[in-house]
Parts: sequence; C-alpha cells; structure tokens
Amino acid sequence: MAKKPPKASNASTDEAQPRYAVNYREIQPYGTLKDLPIALEDNARAQSVEILNQILVDTITLRDMYKKHHWQMSGATFYQLHLLLDKHFEEQSDLVDMIAERIMALGGISIAMAPDVAEMTRIPRPPKGREDVPSQLARLLEAHEIILRQAHEGAEAADESGDDGTNDLLVSNIIRTGEPQVWFLAEHLAATELVRPNA
Repeated sequence: MAKKPPKASNASTDEAQPRYAVNYREIQPYGTLKDLPIALEDNARAQSVEILNQILVDTITLRDMYKKHHWQMSGATFYQLHLLLDKHFEEQSDLVDMIAERIMALGGISIAMAPDVAEMTRIPRPPKGREDVPSQLARLLEAHEIILRQAHEGAEAADESGDDGTNDLLVSNIIRTGEPQVWFLAEHLAATELVRPNA
C-alpha cells in the first residue's frame, strides 16, 4: 500500500511554519537617535555618531584593503607580509565591530553595507589588479593616516562634549592599534639591504 504524502501545513495555524514572506519595514531611519538613558546630551551623541560612522567606513575600507594585499602579496618578503597583513586584518575587524557597537550604544545607526561604505569612505580606492609591495604598503599607510587623523580630532571633540566612552574607544583602541600597525608596515619600506657586499 502506497504511503500518503505528508499533509501540507497550514501556515496560518502552524506555529512551526516560518513566515518568510514579510513586508520589509525600517524601524529606525539612518541619521536618527534613539533616546537612551546614558547621561549624554543628544547633541554630544549625534556628534559622536557622525564622527564614528566616518571612522567606521574608513576602517572597513582599510580592513578590506589588508585582505586584498594579504591575498595579492608577492616577492621575497611574501611569507612574512602575508602573515602580518592577515594579523592586521583581524585586528581591524575587531575595531570595526567595536566602532559599530559604540554607534548603536549611542542610539545611532551604524553604516553596514558595502555600497554605503564605498560611497562614504575617504580612502582612495586601489585598482582591481595587483600592485607591487611598495605600492601596497604605501596605500595601507595612507589609509592609516586618514583614520588616525580623524581619531585624534574625534577624541578631542568627544572629550569636549563629555563623551568619555567614545574618547576612550578612539584613543585606547583606534589610535593604539593603528600606530603600531603603521610602524610595522613603514619599517618594510626602509631602504636597507638584506645582504651587504664584502668591504
């Protein structure tokens, strides 16, 4: 005797049936603030959200540039730089999460999608193709300087507005992660020889 096919569930009465056909609904427009009892004035929170979103999109761009150069590295220092750039990528990924979560904790909306990042970033776009090592490192250093300048200015603005949390994030995380990364990259561009000819 043939088995009967399973009975189709009635989506209107079956609680286990996923309701995947939904009407998309935005619950907080970009550029607005939720009212949160965090003892910060709205103008201070709005200022910090704007500063942090710019640093966020530039940090996302830097993070992705690290991965691009990690994949496309070449030359005698390939292995060492391949590993170093991936380490920096992971550290920048952590920063992206911290910055986005700080924006949300302030009641704002963090930028999250690639088209928005591409539209807003101040970091020059590298070519799709592969560049030589000095070009790759110089691009990373330029991106770091853009972010570090914003972080210094943002930390000062946050300090003046009484936003200690944002000031701490910018100084303790963004600046203190970025500066050593710059040092590690810049030293690879020193014009020292690997082997010195006999005198």
